[in-house]
Order: sequence, then structure tokens, then C-alpha cells
Amino acid sequence: MLELAILGFLAEGPLHGYQLRHRIAHLSGHTQPVSDGSLYPAINRLVNAGLLDRRTEPGASAAQRHTLSLTDTGHCELLRRLQDAGGLDISDSTRYFTVLAFLSHLPDTADQHAVLRRRLEFLEQPASFFHDKDRPLGADDTDDPYRRGMLTIARATSHAERSWLRKVLA
Repeated sequence: MLELAILGFLAEGPLHGYQLRHRIAHLSGHTQPVSDGSLYPAINRLVNAGLLDRRTEPGASAAQRHTLSLTDTGHCELLRRLQDAGGLDISDSTRYFTVLAFLSHLPDTADQHAVLRRRLEFLEQPASFFHDKDRPLGADDTDDPYRRGMLTIARATSHAERSWLRKVLA
């Protein structure tokens, strides 16, 4: 998802590495902080694959700044990753939010809606954090107030998201 975020933000225009890191940190929030040890190797992989262009500019002090931009190949890769989003990209909320953040880059509404339908299908499957054998447990099935809270919040969030998805897909 880090690479998708890099491609997505650079599709909006060239950025310096620190600007890109700042935007990714705001997108992922506290759930997945971005370290230099993960960001810069990911940038290097994308540059080496021809998906990004890195241009060196003089900095405000003696240090040089690197401006990153998306290549045409990188733009095609961004679109492919968005269009093909499935599996964990749909079921994991953090990964899905990264896809959702850049979904408008897909030019075809039908492709956007295909991704949203996959998410809706996932959300409509019975799920829970807790189970009794193979049966998912709901908030009313537990006496533990904290587990009940988790399940209540998850149910409300899922309901709100399903409502939004149905509205967008209508």
C-alpha cells in the first residue's frame, strides 16, 4: 500500500520526498507510521522500475533536494493497481482506504464501481472478531462490555459504509 500511496500522491503532481512522506503520514495516520527506512527504499524500487522520475535540485541550504514525479509507465501502473484491487486491498480497512483515496484517478466510472462492489460484497458477508465454533458472534452474544463495544462500533461502521456504497453505486 505504501507504493500505491506514493504513485497516487505523485499522480497529483511532483513532490519532494519530505512532502510525500508528510502526505502519506496523514493518510495512514497513527495506524501505520511511515519511516524513512520504508519510504525511501520503496521510492528507489519505483524509480528503478521506471515508474517514478527523480530530479535533483539545489536546496535551501547545502543539501540537494530530490523532486519526484510520476512517469507515464507509473501512471499506467497506478491505474492497474486501482482497477485490480482485491483480496486484502478490499478486506483490510487501512489498505482499502488507500485504494479509496486514489480511486478517482480511474477514468472509467464502471472500473471505480467494480472496486466498490467488491468492497460491498465483502462487507455483506457475516463477520466478527469473535466466534462460537464457526458462528460469528454479535454484540448481543457476549457479556464482556468491551467486546460488546468493539462489535457495536464495528456494526455501526459497517452499516454506514454499506449505506454509502449503495448510494454511490445506485
